[in-house]
Amino acid sequence: MHPDETEKTMEAACHRALEDLDQVRSEIARVFFGHEEVLEQVLTALLAGGHILLEGVPGVGKTHLLKSLSQTLALSFSRIQFTPDLMPADLLGTPILMRDAQGDRVFQFQKGPLFSQVVLADEINRATPKTQSALLEVMEERQITVSGQRYPMEAPFFVLATQNPIEMEGTYPLPEAQLDRFFFNVFVPFPKEEALSRIADLGPGRESPPVRPLLDGKRLLELQRLVREVLVSETVKRYAVSLVLATHPDRHPRGEGGRVIRYGASPRGVLSLILGGKARALMNGRFHVGKQDIREVALPALRHRILLNFEGEMEGVRPDRLLEEIFREVDS
Repeated sequence: MHPDETEKTMEAACHRALEDLDQVRSEIARVFFGHEEVLEQVLTALLAGGHILLEGVPGVGKTHLLKSLSQTLALSFSRIQFTPDLMPADLLGTPILMRDAQGDRVFQFQKGPLFSQVVLADEINRATPKTQSALLEVMEERQITVSGQRYPMEAPFFVLATQNPIEMEGTYPLPEAQLDRFFFNVFVPFPKEEALSRIADLGPGRESPPVRPLLDGKRLLELQRLVREVLVSETVKRYAVSLVLATHPDRHPRGEGGRVIRYGASPRGVLSLILGGKARALMNGRFHVGKQDIREVALPALRHRILLNFEGEMEGVRPDRLLEEIFREVDS
């Protein structure tokens, strides 16, 4: 194809993608308001094909956002309420003894709630580490293995988890290996005055209006493929690498980072920055990634990948503040 024709084709694909995303934004905004940046970060992660961990105090709409989004995208949805007595088989499924057509007894695998395109892991940190570890394979490889048999997930597949950052009683912190599998860690702040007024107008006991299905799994996969075709220059790539390297304590032997950081971001942090930057560039109507796109996704991509040492934990150091200081050093 001629270069000019290729450019026109990509521009048309980008324009159509923007139209689809604007429709999704408008539809979600009818039922989830006051958190435009949260919605942008969630859409960015979905376009990149990544899992999301949402953190926020109770009642800010985390579960409502994720349920509405799955309906708008017309994806199969399952909600799992994580509790201390939840077992891995409750997520994955289990072989059940059945009789076949000939009357013989055979084991038949009964699929669990993980076999959905959108899995809402509500209050994920309330389950025991044994149950949390059942998500490791499915989040990384989009498949599960039971009794030596592999079962692939239907694409697109997302794990969207929530947790309450202020209530620690009866919870089990997510292990570093699982945190690293989340593409973004998104904070949902307390609603502002205008949003609270709109919530009050709904009244107690009244349900939000239903959202319309606007896209489907096939279209979302097309958008994800389009995101991967967005161009990234060597300069921008080096910038993303420098941000991740700057989170490691050996880069700040005498600064606060070297004093309170135990481990910096993993290589998955670079992948999240690049792929998230591609998605953000497309959402901004461009087919090339700039440094600003990387900066816009840097906090949700890296905040959960910074591990503080004992001193940092005791002092209550906030990863966001630490990252902002590190980013300013890199940009200077």
